Amino acid sequence: MTRQIYMDYNATAPMHPRVIEAVASSLGQVGNPSSVHRFGRLARRAIEAARENVAGAVGAKPAEILFTSGGSEANNLALKGAGRARILASAVEHDSVLAAASAVERIPVDRDGIVDLTALDRMLNTDPTPALLSVMLANNETGAIQPIAAVVRVARAHGGLVHCDAVQGLGRMAVDLPALDVDFASLSAHKLGGPMGAGALYVRDGIVLQAQIAGGGQERSQRAGTPNLPGIVGFGVVARQSRDDLQAMERIRELRDRLETGLKRLQPSVRIFAEGVARLPNTSCFAVAGLEAEMQVIALDLAGIAVSAGSACSSGRVQSSHVLRAMGVDPTLAGSAIRVSLGWQSEERDIDEFLTAWGSLLVRRAKSLQTETAA
Repeated sequence: MTRQIYMDYNATAPMHPRVIEAVASSLGQVGNPSSVHRFGRLARRAIEAARENVAGAVGAKPAEILFTSGGSEANNLALKGAGRARILASAVEHDSVLAAASAVERIPVDRDGIVDLTALDRMLNTDPTPALLSVMLANNETGAIQPIAAVVRVARAHGGLVHCDAVQGLGRMAVDLPALDVDFASLSAHKLGGPMGAGALYVRDGIVLQAQIAGGGQERSQRAGTPNLPGIVGFGVVARQSRDDLQAMERIRELRDRLETGLKRLQPSVRIFAEGVARLPNTSCFAVAGLEAEMQVIALDLAGIAVSAGSACSSGRVQSSHVLRAMGVDPTLAGSAIRVSLGWQSEERDIDEFLTAWGSLLVRRAKSLQTETAA
């Protein structure tokens, strides 16, 4: 059987063994966390311990963390619950941000996908309506890291609030939300090696958030519904684990650099997106003109290697990337882009086997072109 190689951590990461143990144990725990009897109190204690771990991972107070079903719900809760009629978001945001409101104004980005601060200032100057700005910490497709502190300074000058989708950053770079001075930040467990279906929204102390799910007093009446105890417990464990994961990021960066060096050796014309700016150490998005993304994803899958073409939040479809379009990438080249994202189980031989398989794709493509030319 072909060895299976997973290189799609930005979509979801393999669950850490300690998380699996914690989730399995919590599945046997009975009691609604809202109940006042002993079973309920024990469940509540587990949730609050997880809240402390998540808060500690991002420099927040436990009371500033609201648990949600994931990053997408956290994004929607922030944008819809902030109470601002005007919403601006960078053009490279996750779909759950761009689709969260009916009239999100898109802030342009440069060719590396970095938000244009001059354009942002101009947009805020044209309309005095107090706005909510949403700019992600790091892009899920290219890994490009945004200048959040600078975005906050521009926003504050115009009375704006700031939401930051930090889903891809946690565990891959240092995240200190109070230092960034954002008002809201979205987090998710499964990108780190935690369970799917567990996320959180950081709400800065003193900020009023309008609940979008009514019907209960859970999460301080800001998000009704019986908490997902196993998911939250797993989130707490992986949040604590994320501090150790940060120490391994230099090794991951070396693997990413090994990959990109190999790509350039095999095909000097390869375009590595956002290569010239600060990126997450685990992410590489690249393209070769004429080598279609869908064909690459399928061929690599048959070779036992899992990669993706952009975001994984499109119901399994390989489609044009709005991120690359916003960066001004030619549509034909954008249609050839794939993303490799690494994580805690990645190792050197994964990179070497990927390069062997990808090199074979290049050889087959060259032979196909020669045949077409001869015909």
